[in-house]
Amino acid sequence: MAVHTGAEHTLPLRPIPDFLDETVRRFGERTGVDFLGRTWRWREIGRTVERVAVGLAALGVGKGTRVGLCLPNTPYYLIAYFAVLRLGGTVVNFNPLYVERELADQVRDSGTTIMVTLDLKMIFDKVEALHRKGLLERIVVCPMADILPFVKRWLFRLFKRGERASIPRDAAHVAFADLARSHGHPAPVAIDIHTDIAVLQYTGGTTGIPKAAVLTHANLCANAEQVRAAFPGARPGEERLLAVLPFFHVFGMTVLQNYSVASGTELVMLPRFELGMLFKAVARTRPTLLPGVPTLFAAVAGAHQAQTIDMTSIRYCFSGGAPLPAEIKAQFEGLTGCTLVEGYGLTEAAPVVSVNPLDGVNKIGSIGLPLVGTRVAVRDLDDGERLLDVGERGEIVVSGPQVMRGYWNRPGESEAVLRDGWLGTGDVGYIDEDGYIFLVDRIKDLIICSGFNVYPRVIEEALYRHADVAEATVIAVPDSYRGQVPKAFVRRVEGATVTEAELHEFLAGHLSKIEMPRTIEFRLVLPKTLVGKLSKKELVEEEAQRHADGAGSD
Repeated sequence: MAVHTGAEHTLPLRPIPDFLDETVRRFGERTGVDFLGRTWRWREIGRTVERVAVGLAALGVGKGTRVGLCLPNTPYYLIAYFAVLRLGGTVVNFNPLYVERELADQVRDSGTTIMVTLDLKMIFDKVEALHRKGLLERIVVCPMADILPFVKRWLFRLFKRGERASIPRDAAHVAFADLARSHGHPAPVAIDIHTDIAVLQYTGGTTGIPKAAVLTHANLCANAEQVRAAFPGARPGEERLLAVLPFFHVFGMTVLQNYSVASGTELVMLPRFELGMLFKAVARTRPTLLPGVPTLFAAVAGAHQAQTIDMTSIRYCFSGGAPLPAEIKAQFEGLTGCTLVEGYGLTEAAPVVSVNPLDGVNKIGSIGLPLVGTRVAVRDLDDGERLLDVGERGEIVVSGPQVMRGYWNRPGESEAVLRDGWLGTGDVGYIDEDGYIFLVDRIKDLIICSGFNVYPRVIEEALYRHADVAEATVIAVPDSYRGQVPKAFVRRVEGATVTEAELHEFLAGHLSKIEMPRTIEFRLVLPKTLVGKLSKKELVEEEAQRHADGAGSD
C-alpha cells in the first residue's frame, strides 16, 4: 500500500474574514480590485464590507443564514461574500446563467432566503420570479452602472437602458447602495472554523446529481493557504492576478478570490471570458498571475492578438479543471515566458488537491504532487477497501484539511464518498515512484469495449498530437457487438482540412486497435461548461437520442 503525503506544513487555520482584515492592515493603501479600469484600495473594500455586513445584519442575516450570490465577477461578489461570512452566515453560490428552474431547485434545497444579484434583466428577472413564487424573502439589487468607470457608466446608462431590469420599490427589494451606507461596525461573531459552514457549493459530485458540498471556514482557509504554499515565489502585496474564471465556481472562488485576498494580490476582474477584453486587460494592467483552464490557455495561445501584445509580465499560471495537453502548455509558455503548471482538484476538496511544483520537476501529463498536509492514495476499483501500490491503477482517494464535511442534507451520499477518512474522487489514476499523480480517466467515463477498459483521455491526448486538432473529446457509444466503442468529436484548427480518414491513419501510430475511435465527427464548436472545460454531457445525450431514434425506426 502506498500513501503519498504532501510536505509537512503548519496551516494557520482561521475564519475566512480574517484574510481580509489582515490584508487591509498590511496593504490597505494598495489597489485591491480593478474592474474594467475602475479601482478600489483594500481599505475601501474592507470598509465597504463592514458597512454591508451591518446592513445585512439589520435584514436578519446571522449565524447559519443562507445568502445566495447570483453574480458574475464584480466587486459586488467579493464584498457580499466577505460581509456574509463576517456575520457567521453561509454563502450559497448560484450560477447566473442557470435557467429559472435550476435556480429554484437550488434555492429550495439550500434554504436560501436572501439573494444578491445584479440589476440586469437577464439575471434579475429569473431571481425576481423566485421571489414572486415565495421562494425568496428578499433580493439585494446591485446596479451594474455604479461599479463602472465614469465614461463607461455614462455610456451604459445612455445606451444599455434596455438591459436594466425594472426593480419594484418595496421592502423585499433592497438597494446595495443602502446597505453600503450603513453606519457603525458589525457585532463580533464567534465562528467555529471546523463546524460553521462558510459555503454551500453545488456540484454534480461523483454521481452527476447536483448537490451541495458543505465547506467550512477551515476547509476554505486550509486550501487558500495550501495554494499559497504551492507558489512560494509569489510576493505578498505585489502580485496582480487576472481573474477570468467565475468566482461562483469553486476554482475561481478559492484560487482567484480567496488566494488573492489572503495574499494581498490585486484582483483584475473580468465579468466574463472574452479574448478581446482579456488582451486589453493584459496590456493595461500587466498581470503577473493567470489561473485558468486549458481551453483558456489554448484560446490565448492561438489568437492573433497574442502576437502583438506583450504578455511577458505573466510569471505564473495554474491550469486546472481538465487535462492540460502538452502542446498547449508549450505554446503558452513560449508566448509568455511564464511557468504553466497543471494541478488537480474537485469541489469536495475546496477544490485543490495537487499541483506540479514551480521550482521542481514538472512532469508532463501529471497533475503533480499532493499539496502540503494532503494525503493521496489509490484504491482498488473492485475491492474498495484495499489501497494499491506504486504504479497500480485504481480510484484516486484524498484526505486533508480541505476535504468537505459532507453533502448538504444527504447523509447517504456523504457516507458513500467519504469512507474511512478518505474522499473518493471518482477519478482513475496511479502514483509513480516519485509521488507524482497521473489521471487516466473518470470512472463514469470509462468505456468497456469487448470487456477491455478503454480510457477516453488516452484517445484525446493522441488526437491533440495532430497539428490540425484544436479541441477533442471522446465518449462511449453503444455497439451491438462490443457493447461500447469510442467516438471522437473534434474541432479543427482554423483553416485546417484534415479528414476523418487522415486522422484515423495518424492515430494508428498512437493507439491500439481497441482504443481506435469508431467514428470521428468534426464540429465547428464543442460544448463547454461555464468555466471553459469541454463538456461530454451534451454529446452523450445527443448520441443516446440518436441511438433511441435509430432503434425505434427498425
